[in-house]
Amino acid sequence: MGLPRLHVNVDHVATVRQARRIDAPDPVAWALAAEAAGAHGITCHLRKDRRHIQDEDVVRLRAAIGTILNLELSLAPDMLAIGLESGAEEICLVPENRQEITTEGGLDVLAERARLEEALPRFRERGMAVSLFVDPERAPIAAAAELGADFVELHTGAWANAPEARRADELERLRQAAEHAHALGLRVNAGHGLTSENVTPLARLPWLEELNIGHALVARALFLGVEGAVGEMLRRIEDDSR
Repeated sequence: MGLPRLHVNVDHVATVRQARRIDAPDPVAWALAAEAAGAHGITCHLRKDRRHIQDEDVVRLRAAIGTILNLELSLAPDMLAIGLESGAEEICLVPENRQEITTEGGLDVLAERARLEEALPRFRERGMAVSLFVDPERAPIAAAAELGADFVELHTGAWANAPEARRADELERLRQAAEHAHALGLRVNAGHGLTSENVTPLARLPWLEELNIGHALVARALFLGVEGAVGEMLRRIEDDSR
C-alpha cells in the first residue's frame, strides 16, 4: 500500500467559534481551505453536548466539500439517527463521556456489541462505510471484524503521549494491531494526538489508509495558515528521511 491519506478534523475550528457563539471562524470555510491545500477528506465529531460541531455544520459540510466526509458519532440513538441522514461516506463510532476534554480511549466493542449489531446494518443499507475507534488490542479488533465493520481506527493516543522509553513498544503495539486487523479483513485508519512532529513514523504502519488529525493542524494554522499547516503535515507524512 501507499502512504495514508490525510483527513482533516475541523472540530476545533468550531470550538473557537463556539467560545463566542458567533459565525466565525467557520469550520466549513476552513474545511474548504484544507481541501485546497491537499487534504484528502474532512472529519468532524458531532457530540451529544454540541460543544463544537453543530447539526447545521454537518449539513453544510456535506453540501460544500468535494472530498470524503467522515462523521464521528456516539452510539446514542439520536446521534445514530443523524448519522443515517447525514450523507457522510464514512461513519466512525466512538465512545463519548460528557466530562472528557477529548476522546480518552477506544470504544468498548465487547460491552457495546448489542447496540453495534443493531446499528451497523442500518449504515450498510445506506452505503456508508463504518469504522470503530478502538484501542490497539486484539479483542476489540476481533469483535469489530465479527460485527462486520469496514474499518477500525486505531487510537494512537498512548503512543503519541508515551515517554521516549516507551515509544518503540507502543509503535510495535500499533503495528501488530494493524496486521491483526488486516488479517481479519478489516481496513485500518488511525488518529489521536498526532502532530507534524510525531506523524512520520506512525504513517509507516502497515495497511494504514487514513490518518485523522485535527487539533494539531488548527493550532499550527495559527502560525502558518491553513495551507501552511496542511502542507507541512502532508510533507511529514511523505518524509522518508526520519
